Amino acid sequence: MKHLFILSTLAAFVLTGCSDDNSEPTPVDNKPVEQSVAGEVSGTWTKGGIYTVTGHIQIPEGKSLTIEEGVTVLFNDSVVKPEVVVKGNLYSLGTAAAPVKFTVPDAWKTPGNQFGNLWGGLIAGPNSAEFVLSNTILEYGGAVTTEESPSVKAGLYKAEAGEHVPVVYYPNVNGKLIVLNSTIRNFNEDGFYIEGGKVIVANNVFYTTGVSGGDAINIKSGVQADVAFNLVYSPNTNALKLSNSGDRTPQAYIVGYNNTIINAGWRRPTTKGGSIWLEKGVRADLYNNLLANDRFGIKKEDVDKSVDDRSVIATTLYYGATEDAVKQFQPSVEILKGTGDLISTKVGDNDPKFVNYPLTTDNKNATFNTSWDFHVQAGSPALDKGKTDFTRLYADGLVVNGVTYKSPAPANYIGAFGTK
Repeated sequence: MKHLFILSTLAAFVLTGCSDDNSEPTPVDNKPVEQSVAGEVSGTWTKGGIYTVTGHIQIPEGKSLTIEEGVTVLFNDSVVKPEVVVKGNLYSLGTAAAPVKFTVPDAWKTPGNQFGNLWGGLIAGPNSAEFVLSNTILEYGGAVTTEESPSVKAGLYKAEAGEHVPVVYYPNVNGKLIVLNSTIRNFNEDGFYIEGGKVIVANNVFYTTGVSGGDAINIKSGVQADVAFNLVYSPNTNALKLSNSGDRTPQAYIVGYNNTIINAGWRRPTTKGGSIWLEKGVRADLYNNLLANDRFGIKKEDVDKSVDDRSVIATTLYYGATEDAVKQFQPSVEILKGTGDLISTKVGDNDPKFVNYPLTTDNKNATFNTSWDFHVQAGSPALDKGKTDFTRLYADGLVVNGVTYKSPAPANYIGAFGTK
């Protein structure tokens, strides 16, 4: 398998070597760094360290912060609810075995705090040139801005008090944003709100996000992005909201492929929720996406405001376990039909045959079970139906901090996961 879906904790093994002499081993101090931080930060946060955030922090313009594998960034101020303002560069570089984790104390992770609101988010400035989240877990944030919030004072995001902060806000049309192999969970509002940059968002997992609104990935003008192999479970609104609003250059152009989107939009109190939502003037090429039990199919905001005519939709698999779900992904003036789509007309048709997920799970359920497995089994209609001969934006990669990050190659199956 090229793409693995692993949510269980990996055990670490230490191998001890033997020598032929009888000398005592040299003691090694492996105690992780423990440090309290607030204000301006830059440099390197050391592998395995615990950095307790006791106030708002900021990476100054022209400087960088590198966060090494296994670092825990612990937000421990329940009054201030700190934000991380990134005016310079951020490199969060975890590994599968030792991810970086932006989190709160375990005692705060109660059912009443299921949707976070316990710290802010990662808010980039207009000159943040490079922003990387690799093998990073972000959880329990999305706090409301106040007049004292650094993002409000700096005129970032919505630049006003009373707004829930997204997981990541990125606005630099000349910058680069990379998010790979990461987990976004237990956030109050949007996952990513992106208003600029060359962007790769791939192989990530989103769940338990959004209370009364919130999209997993919200993209505006100024962005050119590959969005691929992501699992989005039960976002309050949409998995992908794609728009050219904002009048920035370049025009928003998104290639979204091989994503699995489950139960999207049902918790939204108004009909703006769905699965993939397209707004005025966006150019979107959408291939091989698996939409199961979502509130709508791929949908235009307004029948009178067309998406860019160059947009392409193809090979979407739709599954519905209820009459409402099946009815609401049927093609219409708002629901867009693609070439080679697999569109069932009866409840239960096109069963994707997930390895371990009850397709009759309440479509308003927001609680994620980490034992679920969204690989598909032999005989799934998703297999061998994927289109692979389309152009993605960053097949040759984006160079960030000396590392080349490439968009993953499309798969010949539909959805984010094939067979095991």
